[in-house]
Amino acid sequence: MDIQLSDKHVVPTKFWHKLPDGRVQCDLCPRFCKLKEGQRGLCFVRANVGGQVVLTSYGKASGFAIDPIEKKPLYHFLPGTPVLSYGTAGCNLACKFCQNWDISKSREQDTLTAEAFPEDIARAAKATGCRSVAFTYNDPVIFHEYAIDTAKACHEHGIKSVAVTAGYITEEPRKEFFSHMDAANVDLKSFDEEFYYRLCGGKLQYVLDTLEFIKHETDCWLEITTLIIPGHNDSEEEIHAMSEWIMDKLGPDVPLHFTAFHPDWKMRDIPPTPPETLIRCRKIAMEKGLHYVYTGNVHNTEGDSTWCHQCGALLIGRDWYVITDWHLTPEGTCEKCGTPCAGVFEEKPGDWGRKRYVVDMRYFTNSPFTGESPAPNP
Repeated sequence: MDIQLSDKHVVPTKFWHKLPDGRVQCDLCPRFCKLKEGQRGLCFVRANVGGQVVLTSYGKASGFAIDPIEKKPLYHFLPGTPVLSYGTAGCNLACKFCQNWDISKSREQDTLTAEAFPEDIARAAKATGCRSVAFTYNDPVIFHEYAIDTAKACHEHGIKSVAVTAGYITEEPRKEFFSHMDAANVDLKSFDEEFYYRLCGGKLQYVLDTLEFIKHETDCWLEITTLIIPGHNDSEEEIHAMSEWIMDKLGPDVPLHFTAFHPDWKMRDIPPTPPETLIRCRKIAMEKGLHYVYTGNVHNTEGDSTWCHQCGALLIGRDWYVITDWHLTPEGTCEKCGTPCAGVFEEKPGDWGRKRYVVDMRYFTNSPFTGESPAPNP
């Protein structure tokens, strides 16, 4: 595909350097793609054009929708509120079990059908009553510049920014990226280097570095998700080791979500995760001392809900994405015993529930369009 620097969707980047042989090396993520003129990196959206690395998808997205924040999943960040979600195309990992492969493995001409620039997105979030914007569906680190500019525009309107990411990013870009994020859910795919190499084409240590950085070096609220794949990352030994590492390096208050795998992409021969496996993983993690452990992609109200780690009282009851009970004080403490619940809470939860609206961004751009908005203000 011919890439033109004059294209409004092509913007320069800064995390790269020239090599002695005339190629350029992208330094955004640990893949360190070495690119000849006109060549794209594995992520597909970053390329060598004119002897520099550019982002080719600025202002182009695979679609926009309003979701419950719990769907990200974020259970301790503005519960019950709506979030405007969008992604682009491509990914810098190559997970054989990808659950969003139609977006992350696609080529942009197939997928990027929506156009919206940062101010458009902030305007849309404000107009539709969203409290935050989530960079999701594919990994936002690969559209680093687009995500950061959107976060800046949203902050000017009082809208928070959320990154749903695998955390596969190098040190300097990591610092810049997460300095603009208010919350992140990081996908910790396994606690085994061989798993990352064999099934993701990546390295675990970079993800662990990202987790420690977010927790200890930023104000970004952090939650973790692990997709449990039968026979690959569901052993008791691995769950023990991962839970111990989280306790030791991150502390007990980082929420951990164990979610169910369904057969997809290149692992269609693997059966879905039994609910009992997720319940077992949750039990192990809580026995290791983690305060907030959840089960996802299965119907389990106990594993969906938030419980006081001190007295065991129900703090936030959930049925899928619907909040059924709320027993936090306005200060975010347990009504029964006064123990603080870690998170970013307001005096009352939102009531968005499990609704999902597709948003036509032409309402919020300069593109010609008439008609009724599919996403009224909630």
